[in-house]
Amino acid sequence: MNITDQTVKNVVLVHGAFADGSGWRGVYDNLTDRGYRVSIVQNPLTSLEDDVAATTRVLDQQDGPTILVGHSWGGTVITEAGTHPDVAGLVYVAGISPDSGETTSKQYEGFAPTPDFVIDVDEQGYGFLTRDGFKVAFADDLSAEDAAFLRDTQVPINMSVFGAPVSEAAWRTKPSWAVYGTADNAFDPEMLRSMAERMGAPITTVPGSHAAYISQSALVADVIVTAAEKALVNAS
Repeated sequence: MNITDQTVKNVVLVHGAFADGSGWRGVYDNLTDRGYRVSIVQNPLTSLEDDVAATTRVLDQQDGPTILVGHSWGGTVITEAGTHPDVAGLVYVAGISPDSGETTSKQYEGFAPTPDFVIDVDEQGYGFLTRDGFKVAFADDLSAEDAAFLRDTQVPINMSVFGAPVSEAAWRTKPSWAVYGTADNAFDPEMLRSMAERMGAPITTVPGSHAAYISQSALVADVIVTAAEKALVNAS
């Protein structure tokens, strides 16, 4: 594929809770093979402010319009960080998308619980997904070996982040797209659909778990390419 002048060439990928940036490898390889410049944020998962700062540092390194992509909790991060002037569009991959003044935790209200998604919280207030339940909760469509690697490299998150409000929702002014797995055991898929519809985001569903950004990396990359091709057109 030849990237045209009308296509955004930069992509920044933001991971969510209980993970790091390495899960984006399949999406990274797919997009770089297609000519995109791709950068991956490593969130500290210590606060919304810290994760937004980490994302902003990477955005500051881009050389022009950028598609900002967030998985899960990373959706909240891109909602706040996406007001950056270089962000041309947003892609939510099973991503949370609070409105201005809303918290992440508010997005769960009124939707079905996900009993397989169990978090152990330590004395410092940091949460880990339980070892025994990790595969079903997060990566049910990955091999046992790949799910075990994700489990054993998970990054704990400061649970207080879910109560931090977004100051300004970037999706209110930036074109947005949403993609998520139909077998997500971390979030009620109806919650993901509802948030996407509120944003006015085109929705793509894929046959995958909460880790569909890994198991269905080619399809997720296709959505990002669509955003890159249409973001500037939509803004013109």
